[in-house]
Amino acid sequence: MADPKRREFITKLAQGAALACSGGMVWGYLLSQQAKASPTAIRPPGALPEADFNARCIKCGQCVVACPYDTLRLAAPGENGAIGTPVFTPRDVPCYMCEDIPCMQACPTGALSEELKDIDDSRMGLAIIDIENCLSWQGLRCEICYRDCPIKDKAISIENHPRKISKHAFFVPLVHSDACTGCGVCEKACPTDEAAIRVLPAKLVQGEIGKHYRLGWKFDTEITQDFKPGEEEDAPAVPSGLDYLNEGTL
Repeated sequence: MADPKRREFITKLAQGAALACSGGMVWGYLLSQQAKASPTAIRPPGALPEADFNARCIKCGQCVVACPYDTLRLAAPGENGAIGTPVFTPRDVPCYMCEDIPCMQACPTGALSEELKDIDDSRMGLAIIDIENCLSWQGLRCEICYRDCPIKDKAISIENHPRKISKHAFFVPLVHSDACTGCGVCEKACPTDEAAIRVLPAKLVQGEIGKHYRLGWKFDTEITQDFKPGEEEDAPAVPSGLDYLNEGTL
């Protein structure tokens, strides 16, 4: 007859092995899914494209420790971004654009590329304005996102929109994608209950015109040079009707 204690020990051992196996499979599945499902994650300055970033990031957390503003945190299960990779939520704590970029300096693998030399050249995301809920676009004087922008007049500018039925004009913010860093300071500062300006990865909100379109007015070629007007003094005079009349040819 088998010893009951021995039987209980073997049963618990088998149960533990089964639990460890299933737990490992679940954890592995979560990791694989999270690595693929992070299109909306906002990464630190200098982050490589998402696929390359996930391949290089070892989830060490050194960038999180190096951030002096507690902007960065490690993604938890179910959040945007692979588990354990650095992310931040601009509405909670934006990137305050440290000139020495300490998070990038702390990265040991190059997931945060050291090719970024100027924090103003970082592209963490792109700010998008919901004009239906933006106070300025509704005719109120707000402009907080513009005033708080670290590189205002470049990343965000104010445009004057005249109105037909009033002598007062709209003063509305406009985001310029060529200069917006995606720091999220504007989103943090927005006074509406839900931010009317939000930072998202540029690929989610920005189109691409296509390389087959030739915008000839934006660059010079031998062809465009031929169509440029010459200097005024070299341009031939075009006779007017009065000239012909004086010459008696009309």
